[in-house]
Amino acid sequence: MAKVLVPLADGFEEIEAVTIIDVLRRGGVEVITASLNEDEKVYGSNGITVLANTLIKYVNSDDFDMIVLPGGIPGAENLRDSKRVQELIKEFDEKNKKVGAICAAPIALYSAGVLKGEDFTCYPGYEQVIKDANFKDDKKVVESDNVLTSRGPGTAMCFALEIVKRLVGVETYEQLKAGLLADFC
Repeated sequence: MAKVLVPLADGFEEIEAVTIIDVLRRGGVEVITASLNEDEKVYGSNGITVLANTLIKYVNSDDFDMIVLPGGIPGAENLRDSKRVQELIKEFDEKNKKVGAICAAPIALYSAGVLKGEDFTCYPGYEQVIKDANFKDDKKVVESDNVLTSRGPGTAMCFALEIVKRLVGVETYEQLKAGLLADFC
């Protein structure tokens, strides 16, 4: 079974985080959420509080197949500014494991050196922060080597389904997409 790490920082975008977690779990992926705080409580950008499964300080990249960063402000900035998250992104990339980010969270990938020369997408305006990479605004999800990126809350379902396709397979992706009535992806 594939296993995905979803770090959660205060100010995360709830639609993105919850959609990613939910769709991946429906697809048979084990998802572990990790709080950047000193306890499991993480506060979303729109006032929703979630309890993470663990704390980021206890996470070992060897235990996971992929790391996926939800966006939101200041959540994406908190991911970018977290020394531990930056270390984990670099570890995943160095091991050629999959790395994903949506909305503003590609800024954390860029800060970790992952988006150098890669095709990517992000929330409009954040492409100006990310230099030395190839911004694409014509797709909901962009894949470049081991990196998947997406645009924002409205593309979260498509992003999560693409992750399922990469980690579990096309058959599960197609079944899940049909069951979720996600023909728009």
